[in-house]
Amino acid sequence: MTAPVFQPGQTVVRREIMRGEPWIAIPQVCVQDDGDLLVTYTPGGTPMVYPETGVFPVGEHPWKLSGSTHWRGHGRLELHWAGVEHSLFLFWAGPGRAFQGWYFNLEDAPRRTPVGFDTLDHELDVWWGADAETYEFKDVPEFEETGPARYPGRMDQIRAEGDRIARLLDAGELWWDKAWADWTPDPAWQPREIPAGWASVPFEAR
Repeated sequence: MTAPVFQPGQTVVRREIMRGEPWIAIPQVCVQDDGDLLVTYTPGGTPMVYPETGVFPVGEHPWKLSGSTHWRGHGRLELHWAGVEHSLFLFWAGPGRAFQGWYFNLEDAPRRTPVGFDTLDHELDVWWGADAETYEFKDVPEFEETGPARYPGRMDQIRAEGDRIARLLDAGELWWDKAWADWTPDPAWQPREIPAGWASVPFEAR
């Protein structure tokens, strides 16, 4: 089956697949898609949806356990590259919608589905604040604690991706367009609803 290419404004469902089960789904908006770079946006108020049933060998999604049901704030922009084991998140805050910084979210490379794409957050992250001189690693203790159960046999691979990002940043290499920091969403883009049957869409487990 040919991987779908999405059109601007189309709903794109981001699913996380944990140990062979859907774990969470977020209906996002396609900003652009050329088949290699997929850019999506999560408007404030977007529902965060969790499966009704499952074995959940590592427990249900932490956001569900904390009672999170909707995305808050100005929304989140995500840049996903085919075959790349991280995405880049952009955030804004405050009444002036000030850019907050670059968030390198280590996760499975996107696997496209008929309704969007599948991935899995690896918990380990690299954050470079808009006004900071350099980056910092985030959630290292959490990754070391939960990783062996969540990503068995993949810990070294995930650490290596974090190190690769750090080396590129240290070398001053940019693999994204910094103009995204000035991006603003189409005001007509409202939060999307999750399509029926989202959890039963076939997926490729890792």
